[in-house]
Amino acid sequence: MLKIWGRANSINVQKVLWCCGELGLSFERVDAGNEFGVTRTPAYLALNPNGLVPTIEDGNFRLWESNVIVRYLAHNDPDARLCPSDVQMRFDAERWMDWQATVFWPALRPLFIQLVRTSPDKRDASVVARAEELSSAAVQMLDAQLSRRMFVAGDSFSMGDIPAAVAVHRWYELATCHPRFPHLQSWYERICARKPFQRVVVRPLS
Repeated sequence: MLKIWGRANSINVQKVLWCCGELGLSFERVDAGNEFGVTRTPAYLALNPNGLVPTIEDGNFRLWESNVIVRYLAHNDPDARLCPSDVQMRFDAERWMDWQATVFWPALRPLFIQLVRTSPDKRDASVVARAEELSSAAVQMLDAQLSRRMFVAGDSFSMGDIPAAVAVHRWYELATCHPRFPHLQSWYERICARKPFQRVVVRPLS
């Protein structure tokens, strides 16, 4: 059985859990990271030298990096429900997965840290302002993409939607300015209607 290491409220672990939910995959999850520890132990570092979550074990195969794990699970699905069969559409999905990791989350994470994990008296207003600006710019890019299609890579839900959606969910949940992006909002409502998203992602932030 697939084994997933990582705490359930981690944004990166949630990508993998949501993907498993969409594909109907059975798995065993082991709490790791933050208050659970584990990730700095020799045994875990042998699985993932970064000491981060998630990590998966699929038989004798070990894999880390959340977006790569989502790709792996999607590619292994015989029905190709999350991995577009069209090559251009597939790489469009992969592009937006990379964009979430290299543009959107680096912009949003400092805001998340300041507003969720930092006490009000210790927050840095300049960090908050800059993160709000960069996050809104990133969301605007996604809104423009969604003005032409129902989902990130086309008119069907795919692996490309998963990383972007877990980040957008956090953006909406933060006590910050949310400019109106109508295409993004419509897409997010479609995402929120998905049962695996409701079970895995819609939970208190931490």
